[in-house]
Amino acid sequence: MIRRIWPAIVVMMVSGVAFGVNSTAPSAVSAKLAQRERQVAGKLVRASQFADVHHVSSQPSCEDVRQPEAIATPDPLLAAAHQGNTVKVSFIIGTDGHVHSPLILESAGLAEDRHVLQTVRTWRYRPATCNGAPTETEGKIEFSSR
Repeated sequence: MIRRIWPAIVVMMVSGVAFGVNSTAPSAVSAKLAQRERQVAGKLVRASQFADVHHVSSQPSCEDVRQPEAIATPDPLLAAAHQGNTVKVSFIIGTDGHVHSPLILESAGLAEDRHVLQTVRTWRYRPATCNGAPTETEGKIEFSSR
């Protein structure tokens, strides 16, 4: 009888030890996260409206550069109750003309930010070109309720 149940006893002991071990303290993880957030928050933001997104495989220079052209970019109206607030958004205009990775740079509140991000994701562009080939471009825009 003992020969039949000893594997079960070993499994229960090993799993008990495994669940009892804590690899990192929560305070150490939260301290590292807070430090990383301070580093990211301190980064400078570019002032240009459109900037090329460079990749390793991209050509070093373009002789014929064309900026992206807006095809459908509806304006997200901010709530009238929040007069004076601004929302700044950074995003990538892909080679397909769709908006990718929209990111709030300056917030006006959760509801306004969510509405602006939903609207920006629907925008369509004729993509920027480098020597006639579509290329990714970074776009930045500021919305104001003034």
